[in-house]
Amino acid sequence: MGSRRGPGWQPVSARELRALPKAHLHLHLEAAIRPATLAELTERHGLEWVVPPFTDFSIFSTTYRTLLAVLSMPENLARLIDETVADGAVDGAVYLELSVVPNFYADVFGTAREALRFHLEVARAAAERHGVEVGLAIGIDRTLPLEQAIDDARLAAEFAGEGVVALGLANDERGYPVADFAPAFRIAADAGLLVTPHAGELCGPDEVRAAVEVCEADRVLHGVRAIEDPAVVALLAQRGVPLDVCPTSNVLLGVAASLAEHPLPALLKAGVRCSINADDPILFGPGLLDEYETARAGIGLSDEQLAACALTSIETSGASQKVKQRGAAGVAAWLAA
Repeated sequence: MGSRRGPGWQPVSARELRALPKAHLHLHLEAAIRPATLAELTERHGLEWVVPPFTDFSIFSTTYRTLLAVLSMPENLARLIDETVADGAVDGAVYLELSVVPNFYADVFGTAREALRFHLEVARAAAERHGVEVGLAIGIDRTLPLEQAIDDARLAAEFAGEGVVALGLANDERGYPVADFAPAFRIAADAGLLVTPHAGELCGPDEVRAAVEVCEADRVLHGVRAIEDPAVVALLAQRGVPLDVCPTSNVLLGVAASLAEHPLPALLKAGVRCSINADDPILFGPGLLDEYETARAGIGLSDEQLAACALTSIETSGASQKVKQRGAAGVAAWLAA
């Protein structure tokens, strides 16, 4: 009897992706809100929420800001944090590294410092309740002056060792080079924080190179446009700098033409370490587990590749050594199953 296997056939794995230990490293807190929670809160506060079609990052950025209207009350923010950690636990995460911007809530809490204290207090309680370790990455808005970035870096450094683990850089890359923020990242690095800027999403591989060589990034969020320059790919592989990749986000924002054409497999083949992440679930749809399933079914990653991405996410995170060791052992056990 002839085989029915086509040229692109791959065996279906019986391994359950929910059981694969993983860390979620590229997740913007506000956009992790559950759809049902958002619907409830917008109705309660007389607001309207409509997600427009994403044809450009500027639409995404404007839409994201509207989320803050329903999170302007501390009880709503606390609920968001708790539910986000609970959802991470359901998806099989052993660690969450939440990107937060305390300045968003400075008016509510009086200062950005007090807003950060609130985030940390609620995150600690949620971590204990749901059994998932949580670290916070303070986000710099690259469209604001460097002086603000320096202030953000100093605030992050003040809370190093108290739950803040990284300093990031977000918003529209175009016109705001990552290298401009090197002074802020030096403050973070001197305090023992991870340097985790967004780069190589809307701008090309030169921004990824600058993140690595100028800002000395520990991880690059997105970074997938490094694939356009073999020398930058080689740089990432040689230095072991991981990319925190968000496949669905990349497709919906036009960074990748389709899942089938996503550069993640090519990056892995070239020796670049990558993690898999959701970015903004309320805007793009998938959560962490969904993205792993997409990477398997839509991109075609093998279980070995998925396990490698999960291991990278754990090993390159701001998690404690205890969680890293337990997570790594869990990944090995998942592959051996």
